[in-house]
Amino acid sequence: MTDTGSSPDQDPIDTEATGPDPLAGVWDVVVVGAGPAGSSAAYAAAAQGRRVLLLDKAEHPRYKTCGGGIIGPSRDSLPPEFKLPLQDRIHNVTFALNGRFSRTRRSKRMLFGLVNRDEFDLRLVQAAEQAGAVLASGVTVTGIAEPEAGGSGPADGAGGRTVSVTTSDGRRIEARAVVGADGSASRIGRHVGVSFDQIDLGLEAEIPVPESVTRHWAGTIHLDWGPLPGSYGWVFPKTESGTLTVGVISARGDGERTKAYLADYIRRLGLSGFTPLVESGHLTRCRAEDSPLSRGRVLVAGDAAGLLEPWTREGISYALRSGRLAGEWAVRVAEANGAADVRRQALNYAFAIKAGLGVEMRAGKVMLSAFEKRPHLFHAAVALVDPAWRAFARATQGHTTFAEVMRDHRAARRLASIAGR
Repeated sequence: MTDTGSSPDQDPIDTEATGPDPLAGVWDVVVVGAGPAGSSAAYAAAAQGRRVLLLDKAEHPRYKTCGGGIIGPSRDSLPPEFKLPLQDRIHNVTFALNGRFSRTRRSKRMLFGLVNRDEFDLRLVQAAEQAGAVLASGVTVTGIAEPEAGGSGPADGAGGRTVSVTTSDGRRIEARAVVGADGSASRIGRHVGVSFDQIDLGLEAEIPVPESVTRHWAGTIHLDWGPLPGSYGWVFPKTESGTLTVGVISARGDGERTKAYLADYIRRLGLSGFTPLVESGHLTRCRAEDSPLSRGRVLVAGDAAGLLEPWTREGISYALRSGRLAGEWAVRVAEANGAADVRRQALNYAFAIKAGLGVEMRAGKVMLSAFEKRPHLFHAAVALVDPAWRAFARATQGHTTFAEVMRDHRAARRLASIAGR
């Protein structure tokens, strides 16, 4: 692991005093951000034998605001032989409509697993390193530029053979391709021109509880369809570490009511007497459908690209899947011969994203729009109607997607249509 976070600015000529810069030279692929999307991209590129650098401003392990649910598509996108650090295995879901009409549904087969993000993300980074990627933590990227072919100035993004990534300590790192996976406030995303048409505020509390409370929640999550349009709350038990992750999410713009919802939710659950270990918040951003996924030799993935499920705001599976694709196509971009070939490979990456995740996001936006207007219909469906519950369970297990459910089942299309009126 290379830590450049506390290093002074280095003169690349004065190598006798400071030693050679470990980030020097031209990298095949530089990945900015070592979350699930970035680590997956670095793994995918390094597994092809390329010279890959993975940059992150934080030191791992680090806390991340996230429920930590690992659904079927996430599990299926992990590196071979990756061992999930599961905190619990979920078989039951208790649904409620703003604290009322609770109903618990049960599955003989595991629905999904729960992880702590600090441990999960660290293992993904380690898998990328084992594949051959070089990690540099404590490095903050401050800019990116793509030179013109034969020139050194900023470019329109396709002409030059390398991309320059600048860091807060004054370094310039050269790469033949860059993957931006630096989160929902991505600097690389701004360079690419990513735009969003949905921004939500998530608030979360990590609450240590006694063993008796942990046992009560083991194997069960709680989903509460909330009082604000499109809002819901969740309890995810982290049984192995003796905590409950309790959170709520709703559209940005009504922060005080979202805070009040979380406080009321915790009170209704009987958890207000316990002191949270961590209280945090974050914004989730969904890309507009026409938002770019690349610029020149730069691709974006995960939250940096605004890729997440619009209704549930689930992002881990989108990060893992888009990160893997970004790493694979970044290798092709790095090897591209000329501007036309660069554009062709970048467009192929965008097509791969839109043909899979894009279709799922389109269905998710339809479901969110309907859910915002008629949450009680969604609650009645999953809580009382067996086919709807089975579809929900199969989607979390990775056997189907919401897009496939709406395509293949007229009842699901009709529910969305009625709810959306």
